[in-house]
Amino acid sequence: MPGKVTPTKANLLKSKGTLAFSQKGFELLDKKRTVLIQEMMTLIEAAKKIEIEIEKKFSQAYEAVKQTSITMGLTNLEEITLGINKEDDYQIRFKSVMGVEIPEVIYDKREKIKPQYGFYRSNPSLDIAVLILNEVKYLSYELARVETAAYKLAMEIRKTQKRANALEKIHIPRLNDQIKFITETIEEKEREDFFRLKIIKKKQNADI
Repeated sequence: MPGKVTPTKANLLKSKGTLAFSQKGFELLDKKRTVLIQEMMTLIEAAKKIEIEIEKKFSQAYEAVKQTSITMGLTNLEEITLGINKEDDYQIRFKSVMGVEIPEVIYDKREKIKPQYGFYRSNPSLDIAVLILNEVKYLSYELARVETAAYKLAMEIRKTQKRANALEKIHIPRLNDQIKFITETIEEKEREDFFRLKIIKKKQNADI
């Protein structure tokens, strides 16, 4: 690459400016990478906690459903659950984290839910199961948000890492070599010009 560049002072200044810009770009990419990694690690820890909570809630719900099937009968329980409407009580919007579009699940968490079955065909165990599974639903919203955000951040970290490596391992060393080549060539030419001028002056003095 250095041999393809004309060794002039103008190109030397241009190369030094590009080098300074590239070094600043690397620093910014490195900072971005650090922030993204920290954010992703926070999300991973949050996902672990949510998964533990969901597992605990599912265990509680399973026990409640098991008790309900014993007291009500499996057939009655299936008929009631099939009659419960599926809810669509959330929306998705995005926010930007270091230029990465991260999804947010927007929902109105209702601690009390309106039963969609008659009391005469149910019992308290069913109510408990429904309430716990409702909590699981909201936890699932959060888990989906956190896992999706962590995945998108991981993809951005990978791209940022590639850009940073390209600058650090390829572009910046190439610019340094280019600047060295131009500098050495200019210095060599200046030395040659100096000695040539010195010989000319010496010859002029001898002719006088």
